Amino acid sequence: MLTEWWYGLLGGSLIGLSATLLLALNGRIAGISGMINGAITLAAAETWRWFFLLGLGAGGLIYEYGLAPQPTPTYDMAPLTLIMAGLLVGFGTRLGNGCTSGHGVCGLGRLSVRSLVAVLTFMATGMVTVWITRHLLGWV
Repeated sequence: MLTEWWYGLLGGSLIGLSATLLLALNGRIAGISGMINGAITLAAAETWRWFFLLGLGAGGLIYEYGLAPQPTPTYDMAPLTLIMAGLLVGFGTRLGNGCTSGHGVCGLGRLSVRSLVAVLTFMATGMVTVWITRHLLGWV
């Protein structure tokens, strides 16, 4: 059985491999926000996006119900909090012209300066948000 750090190494390697293969074979970036946007347009030539997204979901289910060494942690959050968080992520994705997967996995792999700035901004904003919510406001 794989130890827990191997899961991260294996998962990260598979993400990198899939992003590399998608770019090399299809000339497409594996950013999830762009993937979802393209899938929603329902263009016949874009059906591959649905298979990619279904594979993401299937991978999560396989991990959760087959490979996970322990149950995945859950959090009790109010539905309004989750809705607000989702809207803020969507706004940030639009503002940043891409999501963390597009900039972090694909953009940095292509040595994009714009993606480096975006990832540094994502990380800094996340750190500040955690510090404010946990230390100043006392949430969670």
